[in-house]
Amino acid sequence: MLRTALRKTLCANTNLCTRSTLLNGISPLRTTTTTRLLHTPTSSIMWKNNLSSMTKNMLGKRVFLQPQQQRLMSAVAESTATTATTARTTGLKATKPIVGYWLYFNAGLIYAIVVVGGLTRLTESGLSITEWNVISGMKPPRSEEEWHDEFEKYKQFPEYKILNRNMTLDEFKTIFYWEWAHRMIGRFIGASFILPGIYFASRGYMTRRVAKQIFGLTCLLGTQGFMGWYMVQSGLNQALMEEPGAVPRVSQYRLTAHLAMALALYGGTIFVAADVIRQSKIANGTFCKETARMLNNPILGRFRRSAHIIGSLIFLTAMSGGLVAGLDAGMIYNEWPKMGNGFVPPKSELWSDIYVKDTDKGKWRNLLENPTTVQFDHRTLAESTAVLTTALWAYSRKLPLPKNVRLAMNTMMGAVVIQVTLGISTLIYMVPIELAASHQAGALALLTSNFWLIHALRKVPL
Repeated sequence: MLRTALRKTLCANTNLCTRSTLLNGISPLRTTTTTRLLHTPTSSIMWKNNLSSMTKNMLGKRVFLQPQQQRLMSAVAESTATTATTARTTGLKATKPIVGYWLYFNAGLIYAIVVVGGLTRLTESGLSITEWNVISGMKPPRSEEEWHDEFEKYKQFPEYKILNRNMTLDEFKTIFYWEWAHRMIGRFIGASFILPGIYFASRGYMTRRVAKQIFGLTCLLGTQGFMGWYMVQSGLNQALMEEPGAVPRVSQYRLTAHLAMALALYGGTIFVAADVIRQSKIANGTFCKETARMLNNPILGRFRRSAHIIGSLIFLTAMSGGLVAGLDAGMIYNEWPKMGNGFVPPKSELWSDIYVKDTDKGKWRNLLENPTTVQFDHRTLAESTAVLTTALWAYSRKLPLPKNVRLAMNTMMGAVVIQVTLGISTLIYMVPIELAASHQAGALALLTSNFWLIHALRKVPL
């Protein structure tokens, strides 16, 4: 009787009654039709009501359930409640994973432009294009006449007059193409953010929250373009011709700000992309529950905070590296671990009166404008980063970490070793372009591994 009643109930809800609806009489429900039925909240309520009504009818007729039949009805009710809860939980709208992969692609482009920007600085090419034309600047000179016109523009500014009076047209073409490539990659990144972003938003591929985040990143990208030109203008200032001993180069302050914005844009893009991928997995139920349980373990609190602190230290070290590049501070004290006769330069050299202005209160300007002090600060920050990262890695060996987190920590440790090696080599060999560019790329790789670790450690709502 129970078997017949169950079959009638299923048929009433689905209008599909097949012989496979109940297999072996009282065995667990297995068919696709029944599974779909149980996974809808509406049918869940109907199923419960029908079971209740059916049970009352059977009790009224003094029908007694066998133990196997009781277990069947209990399992069906439990399965119905579970699937209804799952439907409510996973029904939340999530951004499609393709948006995350698109953002990862853009992050790769940002990585590339930072490296090319470093090469542009190292080859002293950043001041070769003296105008900022967003559209017409996309086309480089083609004829000899156009090249001569562009070269004549360059000759009007301090870099040529002070440093490059003997430069030939072919040499100018080399530095021109470096700066042109840097700007073209920037334009391509802008198009890569805006056009697909509009498409994904119009197609409903992203949640409102993610759309706002991407809009903010796009605005930051536009601001970064203006900052780049603002930086270049500082090196084209004709007032440099009147300063005795002046070196025509961009302001180290603007260079560091330009780098900081690039790293902020890169980090923001990485984190939004990682969030999209993770939320998609949580929404469709494919995120590993064991990993979530491990991430929510309170024992990881100190480790999580330490990863954030080291991330801030890595960023600060990169900023001091921007000052080193802007002041050419890597061209002095080309030795390690000592600086001259000791581990610390003479106090009179670190805190020189040469860099103090009349309006200053103290000698703080040495921290930003004195090449000796700037290099010493960069060394100290880099060494501190290496020591603390090693300590964090050793501490991580004692913790119950998910595989992804442990891999991120090991990658970060490896990146530190490589970066320290590149930094020392760059200094000892007096900043050759290949090593210096690799050192800058290594800094970004180290920062990336830290981003990975920080995001992988985020708690997962259960």
